[in-house]
Amino acid sequence: MDEQPITITITEPFLALVDEDALRAAVQRTLQLEGWPAAELTVFVTDDAEVQQLNRDYRGLDEPTDVLSFSAQETLPAAAAFVSAPEMAHYLGDVIIAYPYAAAQAPAFGRAVADELALLAVHGTLHLLGYDHATPAEEEAMWARQAAVLNPA
Repeated sequence: MDEQPITITITEPFLALVDEDALRAAVQRTLQLEGWPAAELTVFVTDDAEVQQLNRDYRGLDEPTDVLSFSAQETLPAAAAFVSAPEMAHYLGDVIIAYPYAAAQAPAFGRAVADELALLAVHGTLHLLGYDHATPAEEEAMWARQAAVLNPA
């Protein structure tokens, strides 16, 4: 498998808790299966407060969440410094994961935290590729793609 330029940034105190290679592999599998082998993106793992602020500032929802995706194709205010937006032809955007939120919800879904983080990285990447889950049909398609990436035959 070719290496895509996937940047993983993990803030303290989560560095020792997150397997950077596992996140990169999940994103690479997603890009390969979706036919975007040359795509580039950033995955940022941070705390709930930062994700809540981004959710409030860019989605109008003043609440924490597990993952946010910011497409490089969307027009965002210049103050969106978390979006790397380098001069790359295949740069998709940024996936922001709230580690504490993910760690808290993983047991509710019967998953290990590492598996939850991989799912969120895949989920965020699929959003950057245009998938959504606003309708039952969209949700079914997106969940099927997630399963295909995370549970290869």
